[in-house]
Amino acid sequence: MKSGLQLNLHKIGDDQQHHHHLTANFNLQLVCYQINMSSSSYTVVTFVLLFIGCSARRLYPLPSDNESVKKPLQTFRPFNVAHRGSNGELPEETGPAYLRAIEEGTDFIETDILATKDGVLICHHDVTLDETTDISEHKEFTDRVKTYEVEGENKTGLFIFDFTLKELKTLRAKQRFAFRDQQYNGKFPIITFEEYIQIAINAPRVVGIYPEIKNPILMNQHVKWPKGKKFEDVFVETLKKYGYKGSYLSKEWLKQPCFIQSFAPSALVHIHNQTDLPKIFLIDDVDVRTQDTNQTYAEITSDHYFNYIKEYVVGIGPWKDTIIPVKDNYILKPTDLVTRAHAHNLQVHPYTFRNENQYLHFNFSEDPYMEYDYWINTIGVDGLFTDFTGSLHRYQEWTSQSAGKVDATKLLQNIAKMIRQFEISIRK
Repeated sequence: MKSGLQLNLHKIGDDQQHHHHLTANFNLQLVCYQINMSSSSYTVVTFVLLFIGCSARRLYPLPSDNESVKKPLQTFRPFNVAHRGSNGELPEETGPAYLRAIEEGTDFIETDILATKDGVLICHHDVTLDETTDISEHKEFTDRVKTYEVEGENKTGLFIFDFTLKELKTLRAKQRFAFRDQQYNGKFPIITFEEYIQIAINAPRVVGIYPEIKNPILMNQHVKWPKGKKFEDVFVETLKKYGYKGSYLSKEWLKQPCFIQSFAPSALVHIHNQTDLPKIFLIDDVDVRTQDTNQTYAEITSDHYFNYIKEYVVGIGPWKDTIIPVKDNYILKPTDLVTRAHAHNLQVHPYTFRNENQYLHFNFSEDPYMEYDYWINTIGVDGLFTDFTGSLHRYQEWTSQSAGKVDATKLLQNIAKMIRQFEISIRK
């Protein structure tokens, strides 16, 4: 059964294709009107018309017209990464949030992977359940409140790894921020890593996944894994189970795209020999040390470290306000982080872009399109994590030329120019 959120993408595509054909036919007539049909040029024009006519309207379907062949992942512009799904509209990391992001045109659906008490991998950002679920309404769980050390600090709450999957499935998600739409609170359950993967695999086009190995030290401390395995091992095994493999832009990868991300560099190094899937090293704020190796921001963004980590990852994912410092809600002079990362052949996928005015710096006149334009065309990033994937998709559709896509007007103008030049050479 199709979700009520789904859009008629095929109809939209058909309407756009019909529009391009009408435009091409109109411009073709215009060119023919402008050209002096001398006998010397008639043959050339006839050939051109036949060529365009045959390419514009096919008499038989190509294999790619078969609905079983999915539209491939775009690779000609920065990746649109749906941060926890379309969580600007729907509760984060839920099935509907990911379905909505796919409908809105995302390239990748992003998630955070944690583990239950019984060792099931699930999609959830926080290690506690207090902020984004209705667990406070479940009085049967009030005695589960505990305090643990998380990344060097004591944290109190209801922790995911103290609950089985069956117990977690009784909870419902809620919107993290009070200023966002609250009408979907209490409607959608927590989903597993495998359920998330199936959403991407069953999408009507090729949609990548972008899972994070979240808090691996904590998961390995509190969850018992079979046969001496680690959280990271089970994570990779799950990806392999569903056929995810291949280095960046390989044939296998393009069929089922996947980036593996983590703030813990040791986790990325640990899985290096287990999978050749591309990995992204996430980088926190300038005053936050790495959760596993206790390294400073300065250390992990140095050329020396980039030279080391590039053997294990294809890129970095920094918080965007560390790339360009902010003061009094104005962005300052950009750092050289992106330039240096690119010099080491590392991609840069900053996080997180949000539409709300409180997240848009004054330089962008509270316009998310201006912000996207700056980061894509001035800073030159390779991917963007966004809570509003539809906005980024619309911006990119309006401003970028598709790979291999021919502008019919320009093509016909060039043909007309060639014919005129040919006529002149004949007269001479």
